[in-house]
Amino acid sequence: MLLTQANSSLGADQRPGSGFLAWTLSQATPFLMRKAAGRVLAWVWKSDPDLLAVMAQVQEATPQLRTARAMMPMEYDDTESFPTPFLGVGEKLAMPLPPTPGQPPFATYTWDTGTHIVTVTAVCSDRERFGTVLGDVDALARTLRIVDDLSLGESGNVLRIEPSS
Repeated sequence: MLLTQANSSLGADQRPGSGFLAWTLSQATPFLMRKAAGRVLAWVWKSDPDLLAVMAQVQEATPQLRTARAMMPMEYDDTESFPTPFLGVGEKLAMPLPPTPGQPPFATYTWDTGTHIVTVTAVCSDRERFGTVLGDVDALARTLRIVDDLSLGESGNVLRIEPSS
């Protein structure tokens, strides 16, 4: 789904050999996830995996990352506060109709912990159904926690992501 969305957002049709590229990426993904050492989590919509893909990541808050975030286009300034019980108040940007016609609808949630930037990005393949899945993505984003803030023996329905070193 992500390859199809990337092609369509760039205005490209299905490319010959893209099946091979998808297979190659599927083979490399386990290695890349191990290399990320828990700093990236990914989900798909269980009943319809082609509908929604969600990815969470933690990045060190370097001056370069802060500069890149500050230089985002004006369309990305339309954020709203998004409070969570574990990460505090962050920002939510929902783009049901992105500025580029071929670009899929998406939502981005961002929290600045001071030392790290926590980001959750959801991409939906269907503009018509984007609003119906957004509430569930909100609920998922509210359960995200950083490993460092867990108490000893605490478990339960908690999504944990480890900050980079």
